[in-house]
Amino acid sequence: MEESLKHRTVKGTIWSSIERFSVQGILFIVTIIMARLLTPADYGLVGMLAIFIAVSQSLIDSGFSQALIRKQDRSEIDNSTVFYFNIVVGIILYIILYLCAPLIAKFYSEPKLVPITRLIGLNIIFNSLAVVQRALLTIRLDFKTQAKASLIGAIVSGIIGIIMAYTGFGVWAIVTQQIFNLALVTLFLWLLSHWKPILIYSWDSFRELFSFGSKLLGAGLLDTLYRNLYLIVIGKIFRASDLGYYTRAHQFSDFASSNVTSILQRVSYPVLCTIQNDDERLANVYRRMLRTSTFIIFPMMMLLAAVSRPLVLAFLTEKWLFASTLLIPLCFGAMWYPVHAINLNLLQVKGRSDLFLRLEIIKKCIGIMIICVTIPFGLLVMCWGTVVNSVVSLIINTYYTGKIINLGFLTQMRDILPILFLSLTVGAMVFLILNFVHMYSWLSLLVGIVIGIILYSVFAKILHFKEFSELIAIIHHK
Repeated sequence: MEESLKHRTVKGTIWSSIERFSVQGILFIVTIIMARLLTPADYGLVGMLAIFIAVSQSLIDSGFSQALIRKQDRSEIDNSTVFYFNIVVGIILYIILYLCAPLIAKFYSEPKLVPITRLIGLNIIFNSLAVVQRALLTIRLDFKTQAKASLIGAIVSGIIGIIMAYTGFGVWAIVTQQIFNLALVTLFLWLLSHWKPILIYSWDSFRELFSFGSKLLGAGLLDTLYRNLYLIVIGKIFRASDLGYYTRAHQFSDFASSNVTSILQRVSYPVLCTIQNDDERLANVYRRMLRTSTFIIFPMMMLLAAVSRPLVLAFLTEKWLFASTLLIPLCFGAMWYPVHAINLNLLQVKGRSDLFLRLEIIKKCIGIMIICVTIPFGLLVMCWGTVVNSVVSLIINTYYTGKIINLGFLTQMRDILPILFLSLTVGAMVFLILNFVHMYSWLSLLVGIVIGIILYSVFAKILHFKEFSELIAIIHHK
């Protein structure tokens, strides 16, 4: 049984990684090309709308995805009930966003936002059409099918976006690329998932799923509002170009941290749900996931911070250079995201969505205070504030984990401190080398990455890190 669970976890992780990094890799390349053709202000305009789209998506899901995944005796009635609910909510939210477009434009003093809001808002409806398909594929750990749909959407929409950016469409190139991406992904999820709703809606099913999912909805909304609060504050107080710098820096830090976090959440949640009643086994599997994930993400984020300057110069050119300064603190804050994700997944697995919501309320209140304190000191200090918030959130998250399965902050820190120290050491060494030896940006970037990987691998081997041996074994066995 243990080997079967391990095999399913490894297989799911591999395909989820392929899906996330291949798709995000393509979108990352597309964004880099488009950023060289467009301006920071173009990306700033789209960034101003991020919170409205993100909040709408949280309302559409309403925690139903997690509720479906956690429910072991789910039925077609459950699936169809969630589907029809999402469609109705999606349409209502789009109508609200359409009508509020002039108010949003007035708030930011940007008249262009009226048509942009109304067009990009179509993503809300596309997302609502695919929530159940994604949930059912995740339950089966079928990330291969999701990878196919996402890759098609990323490639086709990327080509369209680049062509439009090259031919002078400006911000509309970004809007069109995003719409085509979600529309195509939704279409192919329908074609490849082989699930279709039946003509039935059950209020009993809705109430059962919503009783669990409603707390996750509240927590998700708080998290979405907080994460996008930076975009609102920067877009309102600073220039549109400053928001453009922040969104590009955030994209670089998110490419590693958010993708690894997403992979962990998608794989660990259905896997841990299958052993939710065995606390000892749950704790053992949890600790292995924690060590393995930090062994990967910590060095990635420290290396990214070390090569931030040549990275931005090489990919985005000198007009985006300020983004490299913002990228360093964002990396230090984002490196903890996977640890947060695993801790919060555990609360959901144990059915404690009430604690999940309570945690989010506490953390977001602290986060808002940090934003208020850092705003007068400028954009860079605001980014360093995310580091403080991430560490405080870690302490709060692990407190409840310790209560549930006796894996508190100190236990988790003992597990990952050696990995943290090694990652910080290697990152500092690469940073010093690149600052003492001046090279062209592309060469500096390549040298920094190669040196970082070699140093980390050599030290991990010498110090007998178990996670290093396990990763090598997985690679050897494909």
